[in-house]
Amino acid sequence: MVIVTTIRREVLTLPAAELGRDNPLPPLRPLDETHRVEDRDRDEMPRDMARQIGYAPLRSLLPVRVRDGYDRARAPRAVDALVIENDRLRATVLPGLGGRVASLVHLPTGRELLYRNPVFQPANFALNDAWYSGGIEWNIGATGHTALSCAPLHAARVAAPDGGEMLRLWEWERLRDLPFQVDLWLPDGSDFLYVGVRVRNPHERPAPVYWWSNIAVPEECRVLAPAEEAWHFGYERRLRRVPVPSYAGTDRTYPLGSPHAADYFYEIPDGHRRWIAALDADGHGLVQTSTDVLRGRKLFVWGTQPGGRRWQEWLTEPGTGGYCEIQAGLARTQLEHVRLEAAGEVSWLEAYGPFDGPPEGEWAAVTGSAAHRLEAVLPRADVAAAHAAWKPYADTEPGEILATGSGWGALEVLRGEWQLPGTPFAESTLGEAQAPWRDLLRTGSLPEPRHVRPPHETLVAAHWRDMLESAPAAPHTEYHLGVAQWHAGDRAQAVRSWERALPSAPSRWPLLRCLAVADQESGHHERAADRYAAAFEDLCHERRDDGPAWTAATAALGREALAALLAARRAAEARAVWERLRPETRRRGRFRLLEAELLLAEGRPAQARAVFDEGFEVADLREGAETIGRLWSRLTDEPLPARYDFRMRPATP
Repeated sequence: MVIVTTIRREVLTLPAAELGRDNPLPPLRPLDETHRVEDRDRDEMPRDMARQIGYAPLRSLLPVRVRDGYDRARAPRAVDALVIENDRLRATVLPGLGGRVASLVHLPTGRELLYRNPVFQPANFALNDAWYSGGIEWNIGATGHTALSCAPLHAARVAAPDGGEMLRLWEWERLRDLPFQVDLWLPDGSDFLYVGVRVRNPHERPAPVYWWSNIAVPEECRVLAPAEEAWHFGYERRLRRVPVPSYAGTDRTYPLGSPHAADYFYEIPDGHRRWIAALDADGHGLVQTSTDVLRGRKLFVWGTQPGGRRWQEWLTEPGTGGYCEIQAGLARTQLEHVRLEAAGEVSWLEAYGPFDGPPEGEWAAVTGSAAHRLEAVLPRADVAAAHAAWKPYADTEPGEILATGSGWGALEVLRGEWQLPGTPFAESTLGEAQAPWRDLLRTGSLPEPRHVRPPHETLVAAHWRDMLESAPAAPHTEYHLGVAQWHAGDRAQAVRSWERALPSAPSRWPLLRCLAVADQESGHHERAADRYAAAFEDLCHERRDDGPAWTAATAALGREALAALLAARRAAEARAVWERLRPETRRRGRFRLLEAELLLAEGRPAQARAVFDEGFEVADLREGAETIGRLWSRLTDEPLPARYDFRMRPATP
């Protein structure tokens, strides 16, 4: 057999924003996740769905840090890419940005099958903030976009079942503490990209698993799936069963038929083939299908209201066409997590390829015809056979390493002494971030920092917490122990750990900040404001230089301190914090919004309004956030200007 599939490196140059530094403050607060369902809706759900919605929701981002250091200043920048190609398809993968398939081109027609974003612009949609739109992303972890959205994955060449090569991506997902892999290959002459996915649980306890493959496609299309009902979820946080295709008098299978941003989770009957397709007006588009383990299918739309259109602009360049998302997941909805038994694994195979057919017409006829065409070009049995053929190759050791991810997997493998065939986490990938934890593992003691600098990341899993509890009780160790105890839900003990460390700690501000968050969570807002003010004063005294690490720490703590002082109506102290921020920090959009709030608190509404009139962009505005609109309404009765309108739900009566 002559194999013509190739895998090669490329460098893309595109307008891209800098990711910047991660937020060095541990994320102690509960997630502000928009995808939560009200309890009153659970009585109407199937029993397994209600159980999985209530199963192990993510309560904290720890040990992951918030990635909020990016901006909106785009400039031509090089992005590493890996291209896998045969004579029918070309897939471009970004290993340094979550392993995203940025482009999938059908070579005989020259058609791009995905929505390909012409820019790289992070925005606050991932669980840990930074996310970008376009292509096919691999969402693992918990409800929402993965914390690996803008993180590097390991990548390598691996032998494929047909004798050619696969591109393997793998990493350690830290929110659920699980390794996973994604194998992509193009059989010779195939019109379909095959994707084998495996998630493993090496622990001696069950683990919650979440997976959704998220496919961005141009929104001027009709989305087809073999379903007559869907679960509708909007940003008003209600989950309701609705008919497909028409709901409230409108055919919602056309993305531009929905006024507001919404999810439609299709209820595919048991026994039916799992697939979803998006076809343009000419009947051309993309289809995704899989083995039955990948149960769910979904359509996400931005809607036609001003807020949804503004988000579309926000994520790319003006004049670029909009997109919607078709998705495939392990459960009916993205609000659910499934149980993976101890020492177990789950795997499936997906296929992506071009699809043609008339999208217009009566729903049952259109979807029935599409199902027949799919069976003709890619029989269901062939997908199952490809999965069976791939499974033995999932354990094949990688060949040439093409990209390197983080060292966290290597640290966990070193600790657990696990054997994970096919996904090696080599000790050579351990870096500075893992060094103190490797010392704790080897010596039983967490080393005190040699230089004054912001604290390193905290590991919070039970095995690391146990090691911290057994380690000598130095201030640095007590700080990290407190963070781990907080994550475990033992808040009283966390506070005691931080308070024990405070008298002898060479750096007081990290401890004071943690105690301030604890005060806020327990309703002691005045004491929280006191501690935030003291923490910021201590940081400014301790700061050694104006380099990136200290600048990120000052901005992060200053932002929280300003919010706490303003909430306590202590405008004069908030002004003192503002004046000590670096000028470039004060010019950032998030701080311009805080400045407007500060001016209003000082009784200067005209100057606060002037901030809006001058214009600002909050680069890390959270999906579903309404903070800008609320502040505007305190300043004026005028309509919210279009540039500030990011509202994603219907107005409340």
